[in-house]
Amino acid sequence: MEQETIKQLFHREFSKMVAVISKLYGLSNIQIAEDVVSETFLQAAETWGIEGTPKNPTAWLYVVAKRKALYHFRRKKIFSHKVSPELRVRQQQDQEIPEPDFSLHNIQDSQLQMLFAICHPAIASEAQIGLALRTLCGFGIDEIAEAFLSNKDTINKRLYRARKKLRTENIRMELPPKDEIPERLDSVLRIIYLLFNEGYYSNTQNQVLQKDLCLEAMRLGLLLTGHEETDQPKTNALVALMCFHASRFEARQHTEKPIILYDQQNPALWDTALIKQGMHFLGRSARGDEISSYHLEARIAYWHCIKEDTPEKWEDILHLYDQLLKVSYSPSIALNRMYALYKVKGAETAITEAEKLSLEDNHFYFVLLGELYRHTDPEKAIIHFEKARSLAKTPPEKEIIQAKIDRLSSNSPIGKKKP
Repeated sequence: MEQETIKQLFHREFSKMVAVISKLYGLSNIQIAEDVVSETFLQAAETWGIEGTPKNPTAWLYVVAKRKALYHFRRKKIFSHKVSPELRVRQQQDQEIPEPDFSLHNIQDSQLQMLFAICHPAIASEAQIGLALRTLCGFGIDEIAEAFLSNKDTINKRLYRARKKLRTENIRMELPPKDEIPERLDSVLRIIYLLFNEGYYSNTQNQVLQKDLCLEAMRLGLLLTGHEETDQPKTNALVALMCFHASRFEARQHTEKPIILYDQQNPALWDTALIKQGMHFLGRSARGDEISSYHLEARIAYWHCIKEDTPEKWEDILHLYDQLLKVSYSPSIALNRMYALYKVKGAETAITEAEKLSLEDNHFYFVLLGELYRHTDPEKAIIHFEKARSLAKTPPEKEIIQAKIDRLSSNSPIGKKKP
């Protein structure tokens, strides 16, 4: 078996195995669970390289992980000293240590409970994202560090503090009481939303990693829609939002260009199956009276899956942004609204409104102003684009902005000056 295939198995099975072992032996032993699973994959790489891949590699991994978990807890006497009290059952002297149950039903329940445990309000949001990537998505420390443009030491320290919080707060792997689920679900959905955005709007140039982040966020969202208590309208709205955005992933990054902007994308590269799936979940999200920010963003994303540039499209998008600002105001939403305002009411109106935002440290703000001034005042547009380029943090962003400057330079003397 090729190493890449083992890596794919690791991404798919790591989180399942860690969740099952942690559920059985206690969340305070999550580090042990991760070590056991990592050792299992290490043994797989060594054994399969010599003996060849077994007919059912997943079953092989489960058997070895069971054996390693049982051996570890027996040898370290962890079960009698630490695990038994967490199980809250009367222990008998001759009781056998229970072995992990890797049935599909138990895996799904364990992952769902792990998701709520990681998103516990006692854990800081930044730490929740790191834990989710490691424990729920199976990403390695190197991958997490790259996703956050950080280093391994920083990520390891962050994960250590988060795991310590799981222990000190005595957080258990269990679904919250029914009356607490709606509020706790908000935290869970927020982390999934942030995970998806980390991939879709990522600063890393690793396109495989970007796509994997999005796919894992979508998998977690689908996990929630499969459980009666968490299959709520806002859950389906978030899944719809992710499907619509993900449908254009290949069109955004199919050439040597770092990012292909919406107006330049080839609709033939949009994933129609994902668009249909998004429409399915958008329909499911219409149950009930709640309109969350995910509902509004999903509707906006849906319109962006329709290439035709009609007045109806941009008028509805502008209306949706107006609603979104009332539900969940943020400078980025206000900034995105400006483009819709431009499409509906023209550049002059949009410029007047945009300049009121005064987002002086945001390079997207100056990109927008550059776009709005592009047809009416090319010289002023270049000034704004150059400001945006100076604020941009990554080479791909600077490259996109420089291309805009270059296109305007031939018609404007100011554009020919060296920065």
